[in-house]
Amino acid sequence: MTRPDPFILSAFTMSTVSHGNTGLWRHPDDRTAGYTELSYWVDLARRLEAGGFDLLFIADAVGQLDVYGGNAREALARAVQTPVTDPLLVVSAMAAATERLGFGVTVSTTYEYPYLLARKFSTLDHLTGGRIGWNIVTSLLDSAARNIIARERQIGHDERYAIAQEFLEVVYKLWEGSWEDGAVLRDRDGGVFTDPDRVHGIGHAGRYFSVPGAHLVEPSPQRTPLLLQAGTSAAGRAFAARNAELVFAADPRPEALRRNIDDIRRRAVELGRRPEHIKFITSVTVVVDENDRAAEAKARDLRRFRDTRGGLVLLSALSGVDWSGHDLDRPIGEFDTDASRSVLASVADPAVRARLTLRDYVDGLGGFGGDALVGGPSTVAGALEDYAARTGVDGFNFVYLVTPGSFDDLAEHLVPELDRRGRVRERGAPRSVRDALFGTGPRLPDDHPGTAFRHRALRPAATR
Repeated sequence: MTRPDPFILSAFTMSTVSHGNTGLWRHPDDRTAGYTELSYWVDLARRLEAGGFDLLFIADAVGQLDVYGGNAREALARAVQTPVTDPLLVVSAMAAATERLGFGVTVSTTYEYPYLLARKFSTLDHLTGGRIGWNIVTSLLDSAARNIIARERQIGHDERYAIAQEFLEVVYKLWEGSWEDGAVLRDRDGGVFTDPDRVHGIGHAGRYFSVPGAHLVEPSPQRTPLLLQAGTSAAGRAFAARNAELVFAADPRPEALRRNIDDIRRRAVELGRRPEHIKFITSVTVVVDENDRAAEAKARDLRRFRDTRGGLVLLSALSGVDWSGHDLDRPIGEFDTDASRSVLASVADPAVRARLTLRDYVDGLGGFGGDALVGGPSTVAGALEDYAARTGVDGFNFVYLVTPGSFDDLAEHLVPELDRRGRVRERGAPRSVRDALFGTGPRLPDDHPGTAFRHRALRPAATR
């Protein structure tokens, strides 16, 4: 029999008390209140690496959640992605405590400058030994726009992606084309550290950015970090097909998720990329224990701590609709808002929409409109394999309910069962996160559009 491909096993978190698990910070086993302590992150990274995870995926937001009720009071009181610290600043400490774990960190192209972002990620690529990835987002919170770029409303959706594409062009030029291989000589006898003739200004003058000069950092192990992206709108799919290597695709409808994945892969191939050079993960919440009965008991205990109002705060921020004045016990199929045509529309079955209330929708352990996958190791592993077969995903972004307990449970119960099924990556010598997930080496593969910006001295002979 052909050995199945290993899943990408990613742990999904955020540098805050509560990401999507509203209310669970109150559980006696939860330790996320320690997120401001370096020891919290170092301990988490060590646990994940020992538990067989490939990647720690860190979400981020740069604005308060202030749509619900027209202010951030409830987000603050209920710790809904507020407060939140900068996730980039803990990566080097986690990398120093691990050897193989990769790190995918979210930074927005709307609120960062490409020249500075290129330096940050090159620095982290050096310090992690090539284990850093960038989750590229364009942001959606109006509160971020007010506080960072002095706009009352967020920049329009499609224009944000246009900005992002030029942003990527700039950083490709900096990472791939500014410094030639061999530019750094470290010639003690000759007294020359860097050959200045091999370092080039990029001369970028575009619609949104002007960057004439050279990259500040010498080439790092990957040059360009592993490129992650989340977003399945039409503009998001086009952006992913051109740039992303690992796409975070989320949709509770398996058939819709499959369509989005197939569409992005098709677009990538049309751009000259090989289909195996773009992979997909989706979020999943798992409650697992030694058997189904124990897992179900654990899930019942966790559900007692769910915070309905906190869920509405998060739903309001994501949908842009203030849900504070809506009847919680009204079926979601009766709502006529922008969200009902986007977020709520993820529940496509008319019969389900007729009976699922707004309260039900925000209370599920598994996220909006859903529940967690609950069971013993065999039950959960089988369900994940079935889901991957139906949707085409290459792995899973495991969402925590309590930290570190949710990840510890996965490491103790689920990962060994997945390993038995051939779904866990073999642990070899430490290598870059790109090479670990794709086996293509540390650098961008030659078919990636970003390599078009390489200096000609960097390009393989076949592409000259």
